[in-house]
Amino acid sequence: MNENVLSKRICDYSKAVDIMQIILVCFAALVVPTFVPTWIKALFGAESFLAVNSQLIVGTIVNTALVMTAINLKGWKKIVGIITLPSISSLLGGYIFKTASPFMIYMIPAIWLGNFAIVYSYKLLLVSKQKNYFLAGIVGIVVKVAIIFAFFNVVNLFGVFPEKVATMFKTAMGATQAITATSGVVLSALIYYPIKKIKKI
Repeated sequence: MNENVLSKRICDYSKAVDIMQIILVCFAALVVPTFVPTWIKALFGAESFLAVNSQLIVGTIVNTALVMTAINLKGWKKIVGIITLPSISSLLGGYIFKTASPFMIYMIPAIWLGNFAIVYSYKLLLVSKQKNYFLAGIVGIVVKVAIIFAFFNVVNLFGVFPEKVATMFKTAMGATQAITATSGVVLSALIYYPIKKIKKI
């Protein structure tokens, strides 16, 4: 793996814009997984459609932050922070998976690797090799979901997860990951392409 890939970004920004971007992605990575599900329940009710599907909302925001990190930020420290904060935040908050949250600790390494996969895909294919935005997204999504879902299945073979948790995680670590990663890529495109047009990348 070429570390120079991680030190690149799509274009340069002023220091003020850089700081603003870091604040926004850190907010999405740290605050959103912990507090957004609670805010949704308070606003719309615990049985509302949005509350029931809060993992989809949170996951989409987090994946958007990952893609924008890959495109606009550079350097190991920032990247490591963004790929690790969401799962730590979810684990500490315990809001998304509720009673299953303690079992999330087994999945954290895979989630970190999966998050890194989507970031590295964009860094390598879009930023470094200037390939198509959605090609980078497809590769990142496939690799991320494959890592997380395969890891879940391996861990589950050892009977680590209770039956109800295993059933929940089977969806959460497979289909839900695919949906939220895809949604994040699409949402990020709505940010990336206007920036591309302005900056004439």
